[in-house]
Amino acid sequence: MKLKQIDNGFQLIQDAQILLSHTRENPAFFVGIGRENIVAYRGNFDIQDHLIERIPLTHYQLSDDHITLSYRQDTPPLLTLMFSLSNDHHLTLSIKNNKSELNRFWIRINAIEVEKVWGCGEQMSYFNLRGKHFPLWTSEPGVGRDKTTEMTFLSDKYNKAGGDYYNSNYPQPTFVSSRHYACHVNSSAYADFDFRNATYHELQIWEIPESIEFFIAPTFLSLIERLSLRFGRQPKLPEWIYNGIILGLKGGEENSFSRLEHTVNSGVPVAGLWCEDWAGIRETSFGKRLFWDWKWSKKRYPNLDQKIKLLKENNIRFLAYISPYLCEDGELFTIAKAKSLFALNSKKDVALIDFGEFNCGVLDFTNQATKEWFKKEIIHKNMLDLGISGWMADFGEYLPTEDLFLANGMSSTIMHNAWPPLWASVNAEAIAERGLTGEIMFFMRSGFTGTQKYCPMLWAGDQCVDFSRHDGLNTVICGALSSGLLGNAYHHSDIGGYTSLFGNRRTKEVFERWVDMAAFTPMMRTHECNRPDENFQFDHDATTITHLARMVKIYKHLTPYLKYLSNEAHTKGYPIQRALFLHFENDFNTYDIQDQYLYGSELLVAPVHQQAVQEWKVYLPADETWIYIWDKKEIQGGQAIIVPAPIGKPPLFYRKNSQWAELFDGITNIQ
Repeated sequence: MKLKQIDNGFQLIQDAQILLSHTRENPAFFVGIGRENIVAYRGNFDIQDHLIERIPLTHYQLSDDHITLSYRQDTPPLLTLMFSLSNDHHLTLSIKNNKSELNRFWIRINAIEVEKVWGCGEQMSYFNLRGKHFPLWTSEPGVGRDKTTEMTFLSDKYNKAGGDYYNSNYPQPTFVSSRHYACHVNSSAYADFDFRNATYHELQIWEIPESIEFFIAPTFLSLIERLSLRFGRQPKLPEWIYNGIILGLKGGEENSFSRLEHTVNSGVPVAGLWCEDWAGIRETSFGKRLFWDWKWSKKRYPNLDQKIKLLKENNIRFLAYISPYLCEDGELFTIAKAKSLFALNSKKDVALIDFGEFNCGVLDFTNQATKEWFKKEIIHKNMLDLGISGWMADFGEYLPTEDLFLANGMSSTIMHNAWPPLWASVNAEAIAERGLTGEIMFFMRSGFTGTQKYCPMLWAGDQCVDFSRHDGLNTVICGALSSGLLGNAYHHSDIGGYTSLFGNRRTKEVFERWVDMAAFTPMMRTHECNRPDENFQFDHDATTITHLARMVKIYKHLTPYLKYLSNEAHTKGYPIQRALFLHFENDFNTYDIQDQYLYGSELLVAPVHQQAVQEWKVYLPADETWIYIWDKKEIQGGQAIIVPAPIGKPPLFYRKNSQWAELFDGITNIQ
C-alpha cells in the first residue's frame, strides 16, 4: 500500500488498485457544518440534518509527513492528514481538524461498478450493500421494516416504530469490499455510508473523525483474521452450551419448572432454562414486559436458589435477564439515585427514558463508580452468587441525545453509538473479575465498534413471528453473515421470532422452520415472544415437541464439529456461520447470497424461510462436489438445484471429501 502523488492530487494505491484518489477537479474530502435534530421515541429515532455548509477541499499541499487540505490556495488549511503504514496490509489515515466549528465530514473511496460491499455491523435486510445507503445509528430495528407493508404502516402509525431496511441494533462504520480490503472509521458519531454511486463510496460522519483505517488481505478469511484482531475476539463456547437447547420460559416458578420437566421427559436435550422474568413482571399494552429491578423476585420464584442447584446437578444451567437501566418504581433505583449513579438532565435530576408505559433511569457507565456498583451489587451478588450461568444483556440502544449529561463530559450524541460496547464491557469485566470468562455466557443485541472484544454471543434482536422479507426468519441469516465478517463469531436468534402485534401470531410452521435453522447455529434458544398466551409455543402439541427433540439431538450430534469451529473462532476470528464466498472466492455467484450459509467450511445450510413450501432452491458453490445429506446423492457445484424440503429435513449439503463426512452422515440416523 502506498501514497502516490499525481498531477493536481494524490492517490492511495494497493496492488495497482486505486483505493483513494484526490484531485482539485474531483476531491475526495469534504467538510461542513450542520445542525442535527434527533427526536427519540422508545428506542426509535427521527433524525434530520440542517446542512449549513459543505466545502470541497480542492487545494492540497503535500509535505514529507502530512498533507494539508483547504478550500482554496489562499485560505488556511481546514484538515491535516497523516498516513501511517504499520505494515503492508494496514494503513491509518489520521485526521486533524483545524477549525473547531466544523462538524461534518465526507470522504469518497474509489469504487468500481462490479464491486460488492458487505458489513456495516449487523444488517438484517441486505447483505451486499451496493445500490443503497446505510445510516449508522444504534436503535430499535423496527417492526416490519418495509414501508410498503401493512405491518410497518401500523407500527409507524401507532408506535412510531415501523423502521426501515437500514435500522439496526448493531451498526458499525466498517465495510468489507470484494476488492479484498476493509475500511473502518474511528468515530462513534452518526454516520451514513452511501454505496449508490458506481465510481465511489461516500462516507458521511457527523464529526471530523479521529482516523480512518484500511486493511488489506489476499483472501477474505485472512481479512477477517485481521479485522478480528483489530476489534477483538470472543472466547470459546462454554462446555455446557453443547448439552442442548436453552428453553425460554416465564410465568413464575411453578409454570417454568414444570414445563421444563415435561420437556426433558419428552426427550428434548436441555442445556439451560432461561427465565427472563426472574426479577418480576410488568403488564403493558405491548404485552408482558419485565420489572427492571435486577434482583431475584422471591414472590415469582420463591425457591429459585435451591432450584438452580438442582438444575446444575442435572447438567442444566439457569439464565436470567438484565438491562443497563433501572425502573423508577424499583428498590435499586432509589439506591442508585442516592449514590449519584445515573445520568442527569439539565435540572440535575435523574434523566428518565420512556420504555413503553414505564420510566427508567440511565445508569451512567462513564462514571467508574457506576460500573463498579453494577458489577458488584447486581452481577456479582444478585446473579453470580445465586448460581446464574448466563443472561440476556438487553438494550443499550436508547441513550437520548437531548437533555442528558454524562460524567465524562462528552456529548450524548457522540456517546449514543458508543453505549452498546460500554454496556458489554460492564458484563464482560464482571465475569472476568470472578475468573469465569468462557464459562458464563451473556448475549446481546445492541452493538458498535468494540462489541467484539466484550460480547461472547450476539442475538439477532426482535424479529416478527413470521416469514416476512424484512423482519422474519430470513433476516437473522443476513444478520449473522454481515456481523460475522467484522469479527463477531457467534450469532443466534429467538426461535420462532419475538414480536407479535396487529394480529400477527406465531404459527406451528414458523416455529418448526426456525428450529430447523437454529440447529445449525452456535446456540439454540427459544422465546415465548411478547404475547405468549396468543402465540404458538413448542409444547403446544406433541408433534412439535418431538420435532424439537430430534433437531436438538442433531445440534448435540454436531458437538465435535462445533467445538472445532469454536476453536477457530477463538484463535482466528472466523464466524461459525459463514458467507459462501469466504471459501469460494472464485465463484462470483456466491457474492450476493444471503439466505444460505456455510456452517464452518464443510456444511452448507439453506434454511426454508417461506410459508407452505415442500421444495427449496439451493445454489451449490462451484469447484466442489456436494453430498445431499438426506439421500447421499453427489451433486456437482456451480449450479442451482431444487430439493425436497419438508419440515425436519432442511436442505443440507457437505463437501464430498470432508474429514467430517462420517459425522454428517450420522445426522440421518437421529430420531
